[in-house]
Amino acid sequence: MSNFSGQVSRRKFLMTAGASAVGSVLLKGCLGNPPEPPGTASSTTTSPVPAVNVSAADAPETTQAKLGYIPIVEAAPLVVAKEKGFFAKYGMTEVEVSKQANWGSARDNVEIGSAGGGIDGGQWQMPMPHLISEGVITKGNQKLPMYLLAQLNTQGNGIAIANIHLGKGIGLDLKPARDYIVGLKATGTPFKAAYTFPKVNQDFWIRYWFAAGGIDPDKDVNLLAVPAAQTVANMKTGTMDAFSTGDPWPYRIVSDNIGFMAALTAQIWPYHPEEYFAMRADWVDKHPKATKALLKGIMEAQQWCDQPENREELAAIVSKGSYFNVPATVLASPYKGEYKMGDNKPDISDKNLGTLYWKDGAGNVSYPYKSHDLWFMTESVRWGFLPPDTLANAQTIIDKVNREDLWREAAKEIGIAAADIPTSTSRGIEKFFDGHQFDPANPQAYLNSLAIKRI
Repeated sequence: MSNFSGQVSRRKFLMTAGASAVGSVLLKGCLGNPPEPPGTASSTTTSPVPAVNVSAADAPETTQAKLGYIPIVEAAPLVVAKEKGFFAKYGMTEVEVSKQANWGSARDNVEIGSAGGGIDGGQWQMPMPHLISEGVITKGNQKLPMYLLAQLNTQGNGIAIANIHLGKGIGLDLKPARDYIVGLKATGTPFKAAYTFPKVNQDFWIRYWFAAGGIDPDKDVNLLAVPAAQTVANMKTGTMDAFSTGDPWPYRIVSDNIGFMAALTAQIWPYHPEEYFAMRADWVDKHPKATKALLKGIMEAQQWCDQPENREELAAIVSKGSYFNVPATVLASPYKGEYKMGDNKPDISDKNLGTLYWKDGAGNVSYPYKSHDLWFMTESVRWGFLPPDTLANAQTIIDKVNREDLWREAAKEIGIAAADIPTSTSRGIEKFFDGHQFDPANPQAYLNSLAIKRI
């Protein structure tokens, strides 16, 4: 890809994502509570898993790693692997799970690396590992090779709408509300829709939703980057009409009567890829056994998280002040797949529409399908984030970044059932709520089928 890096300037990313730092300190004010007294859900004591006797042959090259995370449900496997002792079980006894102020900070800190006070890797929206590897969003466009190692979760996100738009027909299918939304621009008050970081997951979800309803996200509405911590505040003040957001924010928006949910991302694309675990390539190359030890801990944590009997304790663990700093009750319902949608929409009660970490209706959640990397890159081309010739070289980029081979090795070494280890790097044809399909064997056909695009 001759001009992969040049197509998107770091300056534009910093201008947009820099705003993410503003208000990141509002997390406590928006959703946080003082520490709960002993005996409440969030003060539940967890019982670490006993360490196994790691053989000399399998002993990790280091027991230390510093992993960054953002306080949303996607981070749960990292937090649980630390808190329940799954990292320590495989010899990674000194893993630090470090809260990041925002996605821009996470990117900056992985550039620095833990040796410079940053991080070695952690939780990422897609396709950030690829963009960092290609120097698209790094200082001076310097390439920093990353390895994508596992998918952390599926679903757990949605599109929230401010109450000023109640009764306007804004739902999963936007066509009934198209004229209303587009018409706001002519009145001088364009519909303002936000996401947490540009050109990644939550930007893609809200763009797809708009375009499926016949609304051009670049021409008919105003898109902006806002950190998740500002969701509640911005909805209250009326400075934001919509937000592509993840749990626990949808629950709070509706329960506090600030807004309503137009749709869950699980309705837009069932069992879609959400966020990922990725590390600096130089760290992985230097510590291959430690990398697999981290993967093993995360895999066990994902399985633990998906057990229904563990969901209450899961909410208690991640809600702690040292992690998400929210009341456990804010997470209890979403973790059961229970969502109050508002605006006279029926409530949802279906665990298969909530956050899942290990298995879903399409197979294994944790395995990093290369076909999903390709979808993110194809959507990047669709919106002009990457040049059209990206698709001709996409597989080369994906093969450099996606280390599903390490996932397979780790899974086999801890005895994951063969049925839970995908046999192909492609999950096959993906189907969306509006009838469009993405065939990884022919991404150009998918692009050609879309009416609203930048190419």
